[in-house]
Amino acid sequence: MGQPGCATGDARQGLNTGEGRQHATGDPCAFMPGNISVCGALMPDIADALLEDRHGTLIAIEVTAGAKTSAFPAGYNEWRKTIGCRVTAPAVGGKANRAVITLVSGKFAISPARVHIESGTTSSQKRVLVEGLGRKELLERLSSP
Repeated sequence: MGQPGCATGDARQGLNTGEGRQHATGDPCAFMPGNISVCGALMPDIADALLEDRHGTLIAIEVTAGAKTSAFPAGYNEWRKTIGCRVTAPAVGGKANRAVITLVSGKFAISPARVHIESGTTSSQKRVLVEGLGRKELLERLSSP
């Protein structure tokens, strides 16, 4: 059978799915600070994807361009410490970048002029600056539906 997590063993045992995280009450479905709900499922603590800056907060995101539906947040990559972002726009001529800015600004109910892609304009890995909002406030807004 092989060792757990090896190709010959049960691959699910080697993955960090966050299933072991529980609230102090012992309820694994209880809301934990920093966790956000996406389609009814709790995501792990996403605070590592946010970095406070003197102008606002930088968000590490991983963009999927050309998706069937747009969504932010759309999951969390614990290894890369990035929040997922899906946009329907193709990654051509800056269309996906503009869609990311529109989607992020809509989630935080701010003007698109306050959202800037600081790095990664030609990559799926981006650092997005949200001007004027602190890390704590972004976490709260990400946690709300």
